[in-house]
Amino acid sequence: MKKILIALLFSFVSTTAFAGGHSPCGVTSGSINILANEFTTYRIFMDEVKDCAGSDADFNVTHSVDHNKLQVPALSANPSEFTAKLVTNGSITPLMNDGLIRPLDDLVAKYGSNLNENQKITIDGKIYAVAFMANAQHLWYRESILNELGIDVPSTYEEVIAAAEKIKSSGKMANPYAGAFQSGWNLAQEFVNMYLGHGGEFFKSGSAQPNINNETGVAALNVIKRLTELSNPDFLTQDTNAVKEEWESGNVAIMHVWNSAAASLLDDEGDQAIKADTRLAPSPSVGGGSKPATTLWWDGIAIATNTSDENAEASFRALVGAASSSDLANNNPNATVWLIKGYTPGDTAGPVVDAANRAATPYPSFPHMSLMHGALSTELVEFLQGNESAEKALADVEAAYVAKATEQGFL
Repeated sequence: MKKILIALLFSFVSTTAFAGGHSPCGVTSGSINILANEFTTYRIFMDEVKDCAGSDADFNVTHSVDHNKLQVPALSANPSEFTAKLVTNGSITPLMNDGLIRPLDDLVAKYGSNLNENQKITIDGKIYAVAFMANAQHLWYRESILNELGIDVPSTYEEVIAAAEKIKSSGKMANPYAGAFQSGWNLAQEFVNMYLGHGGEFFKSGSAQPNINNETGVAALNVIKRLTELSNPDFLTQDTNAVKEEWESGNVAIMHVWNSAAASLLDDEGDQAIKADTRLAPSPSVGGGSKPATTLWWDGIAIATNTSDENAEASFRALVGAASSSDLANNNPNATVWLIKGYTPGDTAGPVVDAANRAATPYPSFPHMSLMHGALSTELVEFLQGNESAEKALADVEAAYVAKATEQGFL
């Protein structure tokens, strides 16, 4: 998976519009009903999907921050509640585990003539998703504040903490740091980043046995706790959208959020002075390591198994039309790092490419990783609230994971 992601990041190849094959746009039959996450880049992408489908198409999209909770029950219905799902290398695994998304080889052969080969996410010899963007979390900072206090741009989390402490002690900001620490998926992702940054391995070699209740896990949790102490006291309620609001309100000087946030953080709306003062930087390393404490991601399209072939084709046509559109990519160059032929990377692509160059780990795509992420989602809060030790929290994570992994046959 790492090789796929790094190849994707360096496959910006110029080309013209569809050559050969069938043009995917202009859908006149079948139903298109898509489940997607909620953030600005996805809305930009979905506008292109709707345009490709055409005015005669039966088109609907549901954007939800709870898409990961909704996807398995929604796609398990027969017929499925949605014909398609926008997926990532994290969210695709539970759908694959349950056979809820279908191979796309025939549809790619018919409508995918303008796709990069590296957009075709192939598992066990079959295409199950088509990637359209790459993403990673990285550092953002307010240049004027760091300059005024004589703070160099941090390159390690130890330097991030020292910088935030200096900003706080200066009286400029009470809570100068922000991250997506909302209890649930977001908090678990912060641990994933930090644990991998410390060189951790989630599972014992060659097995599904958990491997986080150790010194590396404790070190990762302690860094997260120190960061939360420099954040808004309501950090357990803050997802990326809430952090962006804090940033745009001028309450934060350093944050670690998704590269795709640039689509809204650097647009023409809101406080332009803050936007002009906003700078992007690579993700920091931690604990003396060299790799960034972040994960590489791809986002792509997948089609439900439990939908008709007519609906599957209609949905794929509209989605792959957008995923092949160089106009979409180059009209919105800073919305994300597009993995689309003809895309010229924008000013904001650097930190994602940097993460790939510095050997950032792709989000683990083991079939049982979703169970580990789920256990992390529920068992870390007590530690961050000061109600239990790091060791107890990690033991609780392992116990919750083992129960689910045994129930589902991984152990």
